[in-house]
Amino acid sequence: MELQLALDLVNIPEAKEVVKEVAPYIDIVEIGTPVVINEGLRAVKEIKDEFPSLKVLADLKIMDAGGYEVMKASEAGADIITVLGVSDDSTIKGAVDEARKQNKKIMVDMINVKDIASRAVEIDNLGVDYICVHSGYDHQADGKNSFEDLATIKRVVKQAKTAIAGGIKLQTLPEVISAQPDLVIVGGGITGAGDKQAVAAQMQQLIKQG
Repeated sequence: MELQLALDLVNIPEAKEVVKEVAPYIDIVEIGTPVVINEGLRAVKEIKDEFPSLKVLADLKIMDAGGYEVMKASEAGADIITVLGVSDDSTIKGAVDEARKQNKKIMVDMINVKDIASRAVEIDNLGVDYICVHSGYDHQADGKNSFEDLATIKRVVKQAKTAIAGGIKLQTLPEVISAQPDLVIVGGGITGAGDKQAVAAQMQQLIKQG
């Protein structure tokens, strides 16, 4: 099980400061969609250059032109790129094909997928590396979480690794770990903490035990 730090509400200098604090305790640093919108793929490049031992995920939430967008993110140094599960199969396939050429990985974000089970099976058959269940900001405001969806994809997915994101905090982490995803994605649970390093260290410890 790995720990991914999601950075959403920062600029590049702030991102570097946060990652510096928690780098020993995380496996992957995610350059969130808002950061990419505000800063461009330069944010991916600068974080990768500064922290070469960490994997960097570019949360592009690709919906079209899968091959091209994966190529551009790969050039910027991304190790993992996200595509939306509601995309057309050809978009996901294009992303996977390009990722294979570039020796990168594809994560499919299942946000807003209506039939999680059947779509996860289809996506798994397209050869993606991760399938992520995700309660977005707007879902979290409605009190939703992704534990049930995680159990669903764990049951049906045969090849891809599973990931969970959305509102995970230190106190809810044991419940997440008990569901046994391959990857736990935490944003505000670390970035909003007074002592980010201490929280990240505790989370890593729990995950490694899990």
